[in-house]
Amino acid sequence: MKHRRARFPVFAMAPLAAASLLACQSMNALAQSASTAPPTLPTVTVVSPTPLPGLDVPRDQVPSNVQTGTGADMERIHAPDLSNYLQRSIGGVTVNETQGNPFQPDINYRGFTASPLLGTPQGLSVYMDGVRLNQPFGDVVSWDLIPRSAISTITLMPGSNPLFGLNTLGGALAIQTKDGINNPGTSIQVMGGSWGRIAAEFETGGSNAESGWNWFVTGNRFHEKGWRVESPSDVSQLFAKVGRKTRDGSISLSLGLADNDLTGNGVQELGALNRDWASVRTIPDQTKNRAGSLNLAMTQAINNTWTASGNVYYRDIKTKTYNGDANDEAFDQSVYQPNAEEREALAEAGFTGYPTSGANARNTPFPFWRCIANGLLNSEPNEKCTGLINRTETKQKNYGIAGQLSADAKTGDIGHQFVVGAAYDASRVKFGQSTQFGFINPNRSITPIWGPGAFADGTQDSEDAFDARVALNSRSSTSSVYVTDTIEFNPKTHLTLSGRYNYTKVDNRDEINPGGGPGSLDGNHTFSRFNPAIGLTFAPSESVTFYAGVNQGSRAPTAIELGCADPASPCKLPNSFAGDPPLKQVVTTTFEAGLRGLVSQKVAWNFGVFRSDNKDDLLFVSDDSAGFGYFKNFGKTRRQGIEMGLSAKAMNGLTLGGNFMLLDATYRSNEIVGGTGNSTNDQALAGFPGTEGTINIRPGDRIPMLPRQVLKLYADYEPTAQWRIGMDMVASSGANLRGNENGLHTPDGVYYTGPGKSSGYAVFNLGVDYKPRPGIKIFVLVTNLFDKKYTTGGQLGANGFTSAGTYIARGLPQNANGDFPVSQGSLMSPGAPRAAWIGLRYTFGT
Repeated sequence: MKHRRARFPVFAMAPLAAASLLACQSMNALAQSASTAPPTLPTVTVVSPTPLPGLDVPRDQVPSNVQTGTGADMERIHAPDLSNYLQRSIGGVTVNETQGNPFQPDINYRGFTASPLLGTPQGLSVYMDGVRLNQPFGDVVSWDLIPRSAISTITLMPGSNPLFGLNTLGGALAIQTKDGINNPGTSIQVMGGSWGRIAAEFETGGSNAESGWNWFVTGNRFHEKGWRVESPSDVSQLFAKVGRKTRDGSISLSLGLADNDLTGNGVQELGALNRDWASVRTIPDQTKNRAGSLNLAMTQAINNTWTASGNVYYRDIKTKTYNGDANDEAFDQSVYQPNAEEREALAEAGFTGYPTSGANARNTPFPFWRCIANGLLNSEPNEKCTGLINRTETKQKNYGIAGQLSADAKTGDIGHQFVVGAAYDASRVKFGQSTQFGFINPNRSITPIWGPGAFADGTQDSEDAFDARVALNSRSSTSSVYVTDTIEFNPKTHLTLSGRYNYTKVDNRDEINPGGGPGSLDGNHTFSRFNPAIGLTFAPSESVTFYAGVNQGSRAPTAIELGCADPASPCKLPNSFAGDPPLKQVVTTTFEAGLRGLVSQKVAWNFGVFRSDNKDDLLFVSDDSAGFGYFKNFGKTRRQGIEMGLSAKAMNGLTLGGNFMLLDATYRSNEIVGGTGNSTNDQALAGFPGTEGTINIRPGDRIPMLPRQVLKLYADYEPTAQWRIGMDMVASSGANLRGNENGLHTPDGVYYTGPGKSSGYAVFNLGVDYKPRPGIKIFVLVTNLFDKKYTTGGQLGANGFTSAGTYIARGLPQNANGDFPVSQGSLMSPGAPRAAWIGLRYTFGT
């Protein structure tokens, strides 16, 4: 067992101390004016303890560190989407920009992830108006499908809260949308600036008090070229809601539409980034999302005690990806001079310009002649092709119904806030995937080849044919019942008891190899579990509340994990499948405790500790440098830490605050995983560096991509009704890269050229608003104010390209076993440089 001492960096402690000093000065000023200021009633924030509305519980009665936000908060900092707001404003949230697109980040909270990338183990659940947004295929979350301008409130419920169903291992994010009653009037906003960004949005809402009808519509269009090479984004969203409110209830029907085209060119080798921060490894990496959804929701008071609520929903999501990638299997291939037969075939096909003699890296910079010849003659293995085109198409139809009864009642002197409910969610998924060989061009694009051997299975020879290396139909359903009761023994003490039972079925059907057995994806899987929770809050005074709780959550393996679980038939992430031995459910138990309070209704603070233990966690075990591997249940992992926050409303329009998280995310079991890019893999230690190898994970080794310390600070200053100046900062320590799970990688400058850890950073953002008259606001937003170069994670892997940017062709000397190894480097996710935008918002009719 390794023991590591927790250390707080200077960059974390200094700003936190400054914030504390400012808060103390603010409290002194408030105390001096207390005798003259009129008394104010405390603001009570309420949250729903379940995904469906129907019963609101004061936040101070929830036994966890609940965080909330509003659409107005997002608009104030001019966040382009929800994920950006979470990154900048919510404590405990970190971001990995693995995809390289602003609308496709991995959102981590307390070390658990909600990601749009298939194959990423998901640990957070996301709901909007009671509809689960985790997609049935892979539990992924497409942040680009959530319209920011439609968001009214968000609630981040931490821990393994069973009431929010499957996948709630580290937390649940519940979103409520706007309506015409609470958001009347019309707003129009336009914005433009850096990277060719042009964005426009509108929202309008209203109601009729006599009839009770209300309506709300919002839409937006976003386009930018992107700050990296060939990285455009186009986002189009529309959200509409119509409803009717009566004295005893309400009913609403909402519609959501999205049509997005996102290019995220992913990680790049660190040396190449240092030469050109906007450079990319290969292009394109394109994702197209088209989605439509309907949600019919209702709430009805039955009597003075009981309220019924429920919803029925339908979602249709189509996702296509087109990714140009380097073929890792070609990294050790030399430049090639085609033979006479191949030159004749190439000439007949119209290819010219290949050298007639003396082929070398200068006159044949890319070994694509053999790749082309293979496409025509099928005479050589396809590792001669330096590039790959990976295509996927996913069609998902998701529908469900949920209902619950809630009561606010008493038994004697003891109060109860009681909820009992049930839900049924089902889906149909059709997934196809192909891999086509090609060659890398000087601009890093991939030219595919056609003909025999062009595709991974060697069966397709037509441009119109789709190589169905994977063709999967999947049906899944989850039935749930849940109950919770917040018991009030007295106004100071509240006990919460909760539980949920889930029963999940996943039926996979392989259209290529039906019938089950080796190599077939056919399988019928069932999972069931009851998860409990208990928590206590105690408020010895009006300004201090103590909370503590233990809860348990689980998630069933998804189709992508069930279809990629055979060590004998490894697959390549994110989109390939193989045979599927059974996997177990992941079960997480979370304990947390803390204190929170108020000082003079102007200063809020919180301090807490948490620990989440995962049993049978799912881990992708890589078996070689090409990214192939399989999912398996890993013994145990742990995420534990400390979180604290402080905010103060000072005099003269100044508001400031911040939050800090110390996270210890570690493996708690031994395991052997792929470590080809790691200098301490078994082959490197045996004297064969630069070749495929494995590393050992030991209890206490840190989980990659999760920084140990994160600090967020903000300050808002409104000297007059016309002006607002705001600044926020996100600071993070470094984290191990994927492939460095043992934390021991050390570059040697020859076979291993990059570090095994990303560096810490601090990024500042500045916003200035000016309101020349009511209803008009002009704003300026500057992100990464000091133009900090930083990375948010990455992985160890083959460089693939020389320092001059040309494709590697046996660029290293032979090692001890006679192999021509490939240089291994650090492939990093770069952060965006400084950028500025200016916008105008016009509001009327409120």
